[in-house]
Amino acid sequence: MHAISFIQDLAVIMLVAGVVTILFHRLKQPVVLGYIVAGFIIGPHTPPFGLIHDEDTIKTLAELGVIFLMFCLGLEFSLGKLFKVGATAFIAAFLEIVLMIWIGFEIGRWFGWSTMDSLFLGAILAISSTTIIVKALNDLKMKNERFAQLIFGVLIVEDILGIGIIALLSGIAVSGTVSSGEVFSTVGKLSLFMIVALVVGILLVPRLLAYVAKFESNEMLLITVLGLCFGFCLLVVKLEYSMVLGAFLIGAIMAESRQLMKIERLIEPVRDMFSAIFFVAIGLMLDPAVLVEYIWPIVVITIAVVLGKMLSCGMGAFIAGNDGRTSLRVGMGLSQIGEFSFIIAALGMTLQVTSDFLYPVAVAVSVITTLLTPYLIRAADPLSLTLAKVVPGRLARVLSLYGEWLRSIQPQGEGAMLASMIRRILLQVGVNLALVVAIFFSGGYFAAQIGSYLGEWISDVGQQKALIWGLALLLSLPFLIAAYRKLKALSMLLAEMGVKPEMAGRHTQRVRRVIAEVIPLISLLVIFLLLAALSASILPTSELLLVIAVVAAGVVALLWRWFIRVHTRMQIALLETLENQKEHHH
Repeated sequence: MHAISFIQDLAVIMLVAGVVTILFHRLKQPVVLGYIVAGFIIGPHTPPFGLIHDEDTIKTLAELGVIFLMFCLGLEFSLGKLFKVGATAFIAAFLEIVLMIWIGFEIGRWFGWSTMDSLFLGAILAISSTTIIVKALNDLKMKNERFAQLIFGVLIVEDILGIGIIALLSGIAVSGTVSSGEVFSTVGKLSLFMIVALVVGILLVPRLLAYVAKFESNEMLLITVLGLCFGFCLLVVKLEYSMVLGAFLIGAIMAESRQLMKIERLIEPVRDMFSAIFFVAIGLMLDPAVLVEYIWPIVVITIAVVLGKMLSCGMGAFIAGNDGRTSLRVGMGLSQIGEFSFIIAALGMTLQVTSDFLYPVAVAVSVITTLLTPYLIRAADPLSLTLAKVVPGRLARVLSLYGEWLRSIQPQGEGAMLASMIRRILLQVGVNLALVVAIFFSGGYFAAQIGSYLGEWISDVGQQKALIWGLALLLSLPFLIAAYRKLKALSMLLAEMGVKPEMAGRHTQRVRRVIAEVIPLISLLVIFLLLAALSASILPTSELLLVIAVVAAGVVALLWRWFIRVHTRMQIALLETLENQKEHHH
């Protein structure tokens, strides 16, 4: 009978959701709210009787909804966009997240809630809702205005930071404590994993999708995309990160493929169905009794969200050099919470570290702030005009001077070129080193399994470790050589800029040459010490290390050119994929 009750639940959900969304569309309200209201109507807490029997299956489907939501967020995110969003997005998102976590935590403490509840409340308030804002800006036909572009930039950065927050909260919830060392190691491992997944993914996935697309069968493409999506989510869960991260990352990787438009078209109906179930499931959890009991916290938190985000995002946009009106519109456009908050609230419940009331409170605040969003965006202009009249003349002058000063100190011409060159070199070095660290990490992580395979041929554990470490070094050589060459180019650049003929006279060239040789060598030494620390579990004895070093030096001397060729090919492949995607978007 299980199947019949499940079909009955699904029928009830879809029919009620359909009716309510038509109503909401007529009232020009976001569809997402319609789903939540539909869930509330059919939920177990709403009299006369609960219409849903099989809540566990619905929850499983709702989790699929989360995966598809995050996957589609990833598809809309592209690395090119991230580099374009500039300072405004980073400053505004960072300010907002820090301030909102602090405000949420303080409100929680003020109401006498537990530390975990307060911490999760802060995280719930930190991140604005991408789906709701995009929808509101679309409806208001403001999507192409400058402030809307800035808002999208902030949302992109927020989504990435949000993924980090989820990983951190999982760690804190499991250990029950917040130590700065743990935070750093979690963030470090997470960043490393994201960089490696993106680089390796962008090298492989777009090529695979291009191959599948040759058959011109939508069915094959859709099944491949879904297979990759779920497979990658599984891998991420096995590495003890949240599924949300996996779905977002594989989406971001697929966003670099030429088939992006087609994938979006194919995945949209699947996403719509499962995300509808996700939002309905949120409504199912709403208990009117809880909402009435916690009416004050809901009101206080709602005011805190609107004012806090207006202030933090507006300030962030202003600090980055936007005028007052644009900054205010950015702040007011971002003042609500949505799907990320539900995911964080659900995380607290799954890990059983937050109280039951936190979820309904988060949903209620989200519903109210969502309803306010279009009105706030519309009110930004009149409000900025009113403020302009009220602000004293002196303050207005100081503020406008600040904007002019910011624009004047940005490097122009040659300076800007040099700065962007240095940035690019550092980015390339960073990516190469991330891949090297990942190779050694994997070696340490799988050492026991590899050791048991090697046990048949090599019984000595020390020699097994040496072999694993040596192989990791061999695999890393192309990236290490590339990093060395990039560092050499950078040190030559710095030597040219730093050592002027008027300082060193006739020794100029010699001093420059010494600097250009010394910096890369010191950097390599530091890198090797870092690798030794990271792979301490598989680090061989000093005698064996010496043997490995000699072998590696021999390999490098013999295959230097070949390593450079391999790396150059990979780099070209990576850049081509990113370039193709750019052309495709324009």
